Amino acid sequence: MNTLILRIAVAVIMLAHSIPSLVTGSVNDFGNGYLNSQGFEPIGLYLAWLIKLSHIACAILLMMNKWVKPICIITILILIAGIAMIHFQEGWFVVGGGRNGMEFNFLLIAVLLSIMYPNGWSKEKGAE
Repeated sequence: MNTLILRIAVAVIMLAHSIPSLVTGSVNDFGNGYLNSQGFEPIGLYLAWLIKLSHIACAILLMMNKWVKPICIITILILIAGIAMIHFQEGWFVVGGGRNGMEFNFLLIAVLLSIMYPNGWSKEKGAE
């Protein structure tokens, strides 16, 4: 299976999710405010920047089709942490039935796994 369309789509999402917070400075609020309040002080700000920069790295590497598995694993771990720390308590839905839920992270994880394993879990080349 060719993963080009999925890789480009996820890259656009990761850039749209990271660049605005770097430009507006809200990444600093996320680090100094939220992450530090969750017990990550004094490194909350650094973690916030690492998270956002890893999203940009993910986008670039997915578009280049380089180091796909390592960057997908890193991104999946960040998304799981986001679910555990923020989204789970908000419920499933991002909009409509809830607010800031986990459905979008769940979908991104599924897509990243599909990019990592385009033929599923089978070890056979070309297996469906």
